[in-house]
Amino acid sequence: MAAVRGCCLFDTAIGACGIAWTDDALAAVQLPETTRTGTRDRMLRHCGAVPETEPPPFVQAAIARIRALLEGARDDLADVPLELEGVPEFHRKVYAVARSIPPGEVLTYGEVAKRLGEPGASRAVGQALGHNPFAPVVPCHRVLAAGGRPGGFSAEGGAHTKLRMLEIEKARFGGEPGLFD
Repeated sequence: MAAVRGCCLFDTAIGACGIAWTDDALAAVQLPETTRTGTRDRMLRHCGAVPETEPPPFVQAAIARIRALLEGARDDLADVPLELEGVPEFHRKVYAVARSIPPGEVLTYGEVAKRLGEPGASRAVGQALGHNPFAPVVPCHRVLAAGGRPGGFSAEGGAHTKLRMLEIEKARFGGEPGLFD
């Protein structure tokens, strides 16, 4: 991984998130934990001990977009640069598919696996998403288990947090009314 230059916490509609960066990409993004300290500690597991500092302009722009997304904005964040050095190739492919899912839409783990050309890899897709160091920039919350079940979610609050994020996005399933309509 390229050298991580700094990190900070920032408030959102769902709680304090964390973000860390290199010179030109995000190194980690962390959804809220129960406490601000918990959020920071969990984020630093992905990028090591780095100083909390004022974010550079590209990170400030990413923070503004993440905040807006968590308030219901229809931004896929797909152009936000990520530091993927050290991320396994299969995970990179899974993250690319997840980043292609528009806000308010969902895929199943099996559908992601099929898009990768590996229809039997649903479980591996779930494991890759469980190790996602960039949520919600890599929107793992938009990937569900078969039958519309939430499946796992590694953020604090588990499936409840996943469903809350989908509710904010007014998630829809194949033209049907939204999850919470």
